[in-house]
Amino acid sequence: MLRRLVSWCYDHRRRVVAMWVAGLVGATVLAGTAGGDNEVDYTVPGSDSARAVELLEERFPSFAGGSVDVVYTADGGVASPEVATRIDDLTRDIADVDHVAAAEPGPVSPDGRTGVVQVRFDEPAEKLPIATVERVMDLSGEAETDGLRVELGGYPIEMAEQQEAGSEAVGLVAALVILLIAFGSALAAGLPLVVAGVGLGVALAGVWLMANVLSVPDFGVQMATMIGIGVGIDYALFVVTRFRSALASGRSPREAVLVAGTTAGRAVVFAGVTVVISLFGLVLMGRDYLWGVAAATSLAVLVVVFASVTMLPALLGFAGRSIDRLRLPWFRHDVDGRRTLSWRWSRVMQRRPLAAGLGALVVLLALTAPVTGLRFGMPDAGNGPTELTSRRAYDQMSESFGPGSNGPLLVAVDLAGDGGGAAGAGGSATSIDRIAADVQATDGVAAVLPPTVNEAGDAAVLTVVPTTGPQDEATEDLVHTLRDDVLPGAVAGTGADASVGGTTATFIDDSEHTGSRLPVFIAGVVVLSFLLLMSVFRSLAVALKAAVMNLLSIGAAYGVMSLAAGGGWFGELIGISEATPVPAWLPMMMFAVLFGLSMDYEVFLLSRVREEYVRTGDNRSAVADGLASTARVITAAAAIMVTVFGAFVMEDAVFLKLAGIGLATAVFVDATVVRMVLVPATMELLGDRN
Repeated sequence: MLRRLVSWCYDHRRRVVAMWVAGLVGATVLAGTAGGDNEVDYTVPGSDSARAVELLEERFPSFAGGSVDVVYTADGGVASPEVATRIDDLTRDIADVDHVAAAEPGPVSPDGRTGVVQVRFDEPAEKLPIATVERVMDLSGEAETDGLRVELGGYPIEMAEQQEAGSEAVGLVAALVILLIAFGSALAAGLPLVVAGVGLGVALAGVWLMANVLSVPDFGVQMATMIGIGVGIDYALFVVTRFRSALASGRSPREAVLVAGTTAGRAVVFAGVTVVISLFGLVLMGRDYLWGVAAATSLAVLVVVFASVTMLPALLGFAGRSIDRLRLPWFRHDVDGRRTLSWRWSRVMQRRPLAAGLGALVVLLALTAPVTGLRFGMPDAGNGPTELTSRRAYDQMSESFGPGSNGPLLVAVDLAGDGGGAAGAGGSATSIDRIAADVQATDGVAAVLPPTVNEAGDAAVLTVVPTTGPQDEATEDLVHTLRDDVLPGAVAGTGADASVGGTTATFIDDSEHTGSRLPVFIAGVVVLSFLLLMSVFRSLAVALKAAVMNLLSIGAAYGVMSLAAGGGWFGELIGISEATPVPAWLPMMMFAVLFGLSMDYEVFLLSRVREEYVRTGDNRSAVADGLASTARVITAAAAIMVTVFGAFVMEDAVFLKLAGIGLATAVFVDATVVRMVLVPATMELLGDRN
C-alpha cells in the first residue's frame, strides 16, 4: 500500500503539492476563526484540594478563581498621598476589567515600603482569557512613576509570560546548517525544512481546532512544536538520503523515489506510529490535560509522517536528478561505504564487543545516577529570570512578607453539618475559631488571616501563609500535616468538614498523583513498543535489546535533567540558579517522546542491517555495512534533534529548559553511546540470533 501511495504522489506531484498548500492555507484560516483556547486543570478528582475547589465554587465563587498580587513599592513609603491616590485609582481600574471579581487593598510591609493589591478573578487561572491578564498588566504599568514601582505576581501572570516559545527559529537555522553539511547541497538541505514546516503548520492549526473539544494546555502546544520540528526534519532527512543513495546507484528518479518511499518511508511510518503509541500511553494517567498533550503532539507527528510519504515524494519528483544542484564544494557528498570511519569503527567495536558494551553501560549508568535526587513539584515564579515581572514580584513578596506569601493555602470549611446558617451562627463561629487557632499553632505556619464566612453562614475560608515557599518540601509536609493531623482534630465533634486547597495544594496533589503512576506508565509503554518491534523484526533478541537500550538512554536523560534541576554550576549553564522541582508530567512526556524517537534510529539502522543480512547472510558484515551506510544520516538527524531541543533551554519557562536539556541529552546519548557502541557490540555478541 505504501508503494502505491508513493507512486501515486510521484505521478501526480503537482496535484499533491497543490493540495498540501491549500490544506495549509485552509487549516490556518479555519484555526484563526474557529480555534479553541488553551486550558489546563491540574485538580486531581477526588483529592482534598478538589473538594476544596468544589466547596469554594459552590459557596465562595470569589475565592474559586485565579488571583494576582499587584505588588507596589515606594522608597518614601506607600502611605504618601501621591502613592495612595495612584494605587486607589489603579485598584478601581482593575476592578472594572472583565472577569475581575474583586480588587482589594492587601497588607503593607512592616517597613511601610511595600503594599499589595489583591486581585481575584471569576475564572480559574487556566481558563482566564489572556486579554484579561494583559489588561491588568497594562494598567499596572501605566500606574508606575519615578517613585513608584509596580510588579505583578501569581499563576495567571506566569502563564501569560510563558504563552509563546521563541526558540524555534534558532533551532531551524541550526538545522539548516547541519543539513547543508550533511548533504552539501542547498536544494537537498531545503526539502526537509519545507516538509517539516508545512506539515507542522497544518498540525498546529489542527491542534487549535482540537482545543475546542479537548483540554490542551499551552505547554502542550509548545511540546508539539518542539517535537514536530525535530521529527519532521529527521523523517524527511531519512527519505531524502535514501533517494540520493538510490540515484547514485544508477536508478531513475522514479525508481529512486519508490525505493526511498518503501524503505526509509516504511521506517518513518513505523517510527511515527511508535511515537504515537508511546504518547497515548499517557491515557494510563487518567488526566485530561495529559490527554490533550498526547493528542496535540501525536497530531504533529502523524501529520509530518504523512507529509514525508506524500508531499516529499512529490517534491523529489520535481527535483529529480537536480537534487544535488547548488552544491557546496567544500563538503563531501559521497555515500558512506567500507572506506568510511563508521565502518572501521564498527569493526573495532565488533573485535572487543564485551569490553565495548560494558564501557558504554558504565557511562550510561553514571549519567543516570543523579536521578535519585529528582523531586516532583511545580516550578514557580521564583525560578524565572529577573527580567520577568512575576519573578520580581515573587522576590519582593518574599522579602517583605516572607516566602510563604507567594503560595498561601486556602482551608475551605463546610459548616453545613455544624448548624451553619443563621440558626447555627454561634456554633459555626466556635468551630471556625477552633480551626484557626489549631492551624496557627502548627509548626510551619507563619500566619492565618481572619476567616471569611459566606452570606449563608454555611461555609468559611481561611487563608494560611506558610513559613516556606510554594515549592519547598517543608510546605508539602505542612499540607500533609494539616490534612492528616491538625484539621481532623480541629473539626472532631463539630460536624464541620475542612479541606486544604489553593494553587499550591493543587500542584502538590497533582505531582503526587501523577508521579505515583510513572512506573505503570513506563511499563505500559515498554510492553507496547516491545510487541510492536517484535512484529516488525520478528526477533525476540532485537526487540528486547532495543527496549533495554532505550531505557538506558532515557535514564541518562533523566539523570542529566535532575542534575540541571538541582541548580549549581550545571544548572546555571541553562539559567537555573537554584534547585527546582520537576513537574511530574514532564518525565512522563519525555519518556513517551524519547522511547518513540529512539526507535527512529533503531528502526532506520536495523532496517539497513536486515537488508544487508538478507543479501549476504553474514551477521558481522551486515552490522558493519548497515552502520556505515546509516551513520552519516543518523549523526545529522541526531545533531538536528539536539539543536532543536537544545534551543529551548533559552526559554524563560523552567519546564521548557528542563525538557530541552533532557530531550537533547537522550538523543545525543542514543546516537553516540547506544548506536555507535552498544548496538554493534551487542549484535556481535548475539550473532545470528539477531
